[in-house]
Amino acid sequence: MSDHRLLTRRRFLKSSSTMAAAGLLGSGMPCGVVSAQEAGERPTQAAGVTVLNPRGRVPVSFIIDDSTCLVNVAHFKIPQLAEVYPDRYRQDWRKLPREIPDSFVRKFGEWCREHGVKGKYSVVPYPACVGWIDRRMPGWSRKELEDSLALVRDFMTVDWDIHPEMVSHTFAVDTKTGRPYAEKSEKYLENTGFSVGMSTDEMTEYIAYALEMMKNAGLPCEGVTTPGGFGSRARPALAEGTLQAVRGVYGAEIPHYFRDLFTDERSVAPLVQNVRGLDTDDPQCVVHTIGCTGDWFGGWDGLGEGSVDRFITADLQGGRMPEVIDREQPAIMVCHWPGIYYNGEERGFLIFQEVVRRLHARNDNLIWMKLSEIARYWAAKELTRIEERDGRIDLSSPFACREFTFECTLPGTKPPRVVIAAADGLAAEELELREVKRALDLKSGTWFRDGERVTLCVDLPQRRTVSVKAQA
Repeated sequence: MSDHRLLTRRRFLKSSSTMAAAGLLGSGMPCGVVSAQEAGERPTQAAGVTVLNPRGRVPVSFIIDDSTCLVNVAHFKIPQLAEVYPDRYRQDWRKLPREIPDSFVRKFGEWCREHGVKGKYSVVPYPACVGWIDRRMPGWSRKELEDSLALVRDFMTVDWDIHPEMVSHTFAVDTKTGRPYAEKSEKYLENTGFSVGMSTDEMTEYIAYALEMMKNAGLPCEGVTTPGGFGSRARPALAEGTLQAVRGVYGAEIPHYFRDLFTDERSVAPLVQNVRGLDTDDPQCVVHTIGCTGDWFGGWDGLGEGSVDRFITADLQGGRMPEVIDREQPAIMVCHWPGIYYNGEERGFLIFQEVVRRLHARNDNLIWMKLSEIARYWAAKELTRIEERDGRIDLSSPFACREFTFECTLPGTKPPRVVIAAADGLAAEELELREVKRALDLKSGTWFRDGERVTLCVDLPQRRTVSVKAQA
């Protein structure tokens, strides 16, 4: 049995035992007990209190798919997809570079840091079955692979969540052998048929297999990205499998995943799913973060035609991003790494730079966030118990959350009194909030008054009641 398989199976069995004890596995239902379309538990939230976006701003993020260490996934992916769909994949893949160099990763990352950009960066762990990020990458030296991993681990993770995009992003891998299945058909492509009808147990084990490779390579993960159509026809299993696998392998408190993007009128607000145990010491949920754009940078193969205007027009009024930002929902752009690099021409990167410039010229109310940060905020936004009684507002969150921002009615002109209750051997503490003159100046530890409506921005502790009331 391979090391990957052994480690995955041990952790999976331990996780399964815990879930079975809770009555959440073994029911015989085809896709698990907890449906991805079911929100799960929800607490009481007082009607007079409105939870706002963090700091009253609009979250913005950038999802990068099909990235990994060294390998240009498009170069190796095209001929494999063509084995199954010979009429659909006719690009001359031999002309595409086999590598996207680390020098470009650093160049891109440095520019993004300078401009405050954050998001998600995939690392496919067994890219197109070429090599393993935690073992060897044939065609590159061991040192080149180690240097590439160090760049992601030490530099990129400051501003980017790191996700596996399942195992290979092409042919599915038999976790018992660590090798791709022998049959090369749609049924065994991760992007299309492989996940169809998967049970929760099967989904959990496959995702955990990918996560084990990430962990062996020293990369942190709180979420996963689905390759192509993976999970689209097994959504309950995908949500529950992500929750179990990410918690089981990494112990992450709030697992999240990226599966869908919408470019129409549908909401792109994150979905907080499979919520349970809110009143216990082990609250659980999984968050589905949703993209709001197509890849209009350069395509998954680095051969497409990009368009700045589809994101935001030169007059700053049109395009998809202003539409979503004005709805005050998280505006999460989506791209593929080969299209950003664009075979060394960097056309997609140039488009992205102009998009960011226009966004910052149009809006002063944006806040760039990683997907994990958005997921945590949305979990706290939907799962914090909020009660009003005797002129006091009490908030109790199952998860800690920075810059939690909410609006309520408080009479008078004095600063609101905010007290964090004693808990678990900790003494009660009173917060001294600083008043700001503009809502845009809100940050943790501040408040803003507009008539009798008051907006507060505080760091919510986990499972400690925060009480707010007007001072006499």
